[in-house]
Amino acid sequence: MTDTPKRPSDRAGSPAAGAKLEIRTATAADVPGIVDLSRQVYADQGPYTHGQIMGQINAFAQGTFVALYDGQVAGYAATLRVREARVMAPHTWAEITGAGYASQFNARGDWLYGIEVMVDPAFRRLRLGKRLYQARERLCSDLGLRGIAFGGRLPGFKRHRKTYADPQAYIDAVRNGALRDPVMSFQMKSGFMADRALPGYAPEDVASGGHAVLMLWRNPYFAEDDAVQPVTRTDPDMMRVAAVQLQARTLSTIEEFYANVDYFVNIASEYGADFVVFPEHFTLQLLSCEDRELPPEEAIQRTSEHTADFVEKLRAMAIGRAINIVGGSHATVTEDGDIHNVSYVFLRDGTVHTQEKLHPTPDEKSSWHIKGGDSVDVIDTDCGPVGVLICYDSEFPEAARRLADQGARVVFVPYNTDTRHGHLRVRYCCQARAVENQCYVVTAGMVGNLDNVSNIDIQYAQSAILTPCDFPFARDGIAAEASENVEMIIVADLNLATVQWARAQGSVRNLRDRRFDLYRTRWSDGG
Repeated sequence: MTDTPKRPSDRAGSPAAGAKLEIRTATAADVPGIVDLSRQVYADQGPYTHGQIMGQINAFAQGTFVALYDGQVAGYAATLRVREARVMAPHTWAEITGAGYASQFNARGDWLYGIEVMVDPAFRRLRLGKRLYQARERLCSDLGLRGIAFGGRLPGFKRHRKTYADPQAYIDAVRNGALRDPVMSFQMKSGFMADRALPGYAPEDVASGGHAVLMLWRNPYFAEDDAVQPVTRTDPDMMRVAAVQLQARTLSTIEEFYANVDYFVNIASEYGADFVVFPEHFTLQLLSCEDRELPPEEAIQRTSEHTADFVEKLRAMAIGRAINIVGGSHATVTEDGDIHNVSYVFLRDGTVHTQEKLHPTPDEKSSWHIKGGDSVDVIDTDCGPVGVLICYDSEFPEAARRLADQGARVVFVPYNTDTRHGHLRVRYCCQARAVENQCYVVTAGMVGNLDNVSNIDIQYAQSAILTPCDFPFARDGIAAEASENVEMIIVADLNLATVQWARAQGSVRNLRDRRFDLYRTRWSDGG
């Protein structure tokens, strides 16, 4: 994948009478259409994933543009900001774009770097590619940046490889007019300068021999004296989060459970929290109302029978208390008949999202026959994208990294452990996730003992709100921490702009400093 517009077919098309053309910044609602467009464009390579497009938008929404024709996604362009030294140094597409997630975004970057331009040729008479490039140029000028750069394709290289074995020699020949390359020549005519070869830039681009040419457009309005760029994006919004360390209780009625949950939701709301998170499997308290202790498999089936009521009641709390609720986790029998451990996320606008636990513990598998989910993605909220990992999931670094790549700056981890050993496994791993992804991690565990419920007799927890370890954050990487095994609520203010600063300018930059030339994780959806 390179930044040059691609054509999925040779379909002709004419503008329809009265149809509307719109070029604007992309939003989450556009993602399915963008993915569908890439599915056509990259039929032989594999499309962008939902997560990659979300990552691009979440990293730099201002630099993503979508072309809508009569409401249909007809074109898309994505950029990120990088420093000049990075642009001019040898690099590959995967390295400089963070494997397409835009995680290498640098808020102090003085160049716009093109990740992608895609255009549906059915609308080629509308010159959408030119319109998208013009939108980039306007953004570059508005931000006062040095220019625009991208790795351009060399589709004629393979045909002339016998004569010009070296990509730089081929580029020089095109630049001097001895050859014509259908893409590079077009880009030069459009005002871009062919700077140098980028060997191995896109190995999947067979026609280009895996190579590209660094194309540059220098901003004619750039003023050297005005080159001081902001440290972060202009988004210093604070997010206040609350974690409930809940006491397991033997209940007399189901209403007691919801009254207790609503008590803590109300407290968090009164303290001005944007989010409140509850522990994993906290709904198993509902089984304590049964007239007998149910065997594990029957118990988990019975828990699932409360799903509709649970979802409706917590959804009403989120709306009524004007707060986003991460509803711990709740065992749910899904449509395929399998049992999953699901975190329901209730947004204060009434939207309900779900995130299944990817890695059931050995005990969950053997006692309750819980199966793992198949995907993990960020959840778009009014405070930006967030992620949820359920307990054991936090002990697998790949899952948190995917969420960070998609733009999550806060990851919520509801957990339930019976011993100090189990608690510390989760705690140490969550601290590691905060450091390696330069994000906040909010944990919430359950404490106490629970009678009449099989396989969840005792709990041990010390919930915490964890930060990266760098100068702007808490000295020991702990923004707030509960007392051990005591029911309580902890609250902390999280500066999301500080995370962006750390990723771009911190003492270490774990996300940006990954060696994409040595390793990367590939998910089943291609992300």
